[in-house]
Amino acid sequence: MAYHDTQVTQHQTGAVSANKVLRNTYALLAMTLLFSAVTAGAAMAMGIERMNILVFFIGAYGLMFLVHKTANSATGLLATFAFTGFMGFTLGPILSAYLTLPNGPALIMNALAMTGATFIGLSAVALITKKDFSFLANFLMAGAIVLILAMVASLFFAIPALSMAVSAGFVLFSSAAILYQTSEIIHRAGETNYILATVTLYVSIYNLFVSLLSLLGIMSSD
Repeated sequence: MAYHDTQVTQHQTGAVSANKVLRNTYALLAMTLLFSAVTAGAAMAMGIERMNILVFFIGAYGLMFLVHKTANSATGLLATFAFTGFMGFTLGPILSAYLTLPNGPALIMNALAMTGATFIGLSAVALITKKDFSFLANFLMAGAIVLILAMVASLFFAIPALSMAVSAGFVLFSSAAILYQTSEIIHRAGETNYILATVTLYVSIYNLFVSLLSLLGIMSSD
C-alpha cells in the first residue's frame, strides 16, 4: 500500500513539474518569437543584405552553444534572447527579398499562417493524446545528418528540385521535432530545463516557416 502511494505521489509530482515546464516554455517561446519579429523588422528597416552563409553558421551555432552552456543559470535567458534575436535579424533580409515579389506579402502571410497552424496542431496532438513520441529520436538524428548533407549539396548545385526537396525535408524534420520535444516534456521527468526546450521549439518553428516560405515561392515560380 505504501509503495502504491509512493508511486501515485511521484506521478503527481511529475505531472506538476511537466505542467510547470510547459508553461515556462510556452511563455518564453512567445517572448522570443516576438523579439525575433522586432529584430527582423529592424533588419528590414535598415536595409540589411542577406548574411554570408559562413557568418550565419558561426553566429547561430556559436550562440546556440552559449545557450546550452548557460542554460542552468540566469545568463541562459540572456543567451536565449541573443540567439533568437540574431535569428530574427537574419530573417529580415529574406523577408525583404520576398516583399519585392508581386505576391510576396501573400506568400509571407500564407507561410506564417501555415507555420502557426502546424505548431498548434502538433502541440495539441502531443498534449491531448499524451502519446509518447520518443521513438522519433532516431529519425531526428538520421534526418539531421541527411538534411545537412543535402543543404551543403544545394549550396554547390543550383538545382530547383534539390532545393525543394531540402525545404520539404525541413518541414517534416521540424514537425517531428515539435512532437518529440513536447512529448519529452510530458513524459520525461529529466526534461525540466525550459530554456533548452524553448530553443528546440524555436528552431523548429524558424525552420518550418523558412521552409514553407521557400516551398510556396518555388510552387509560385518565384
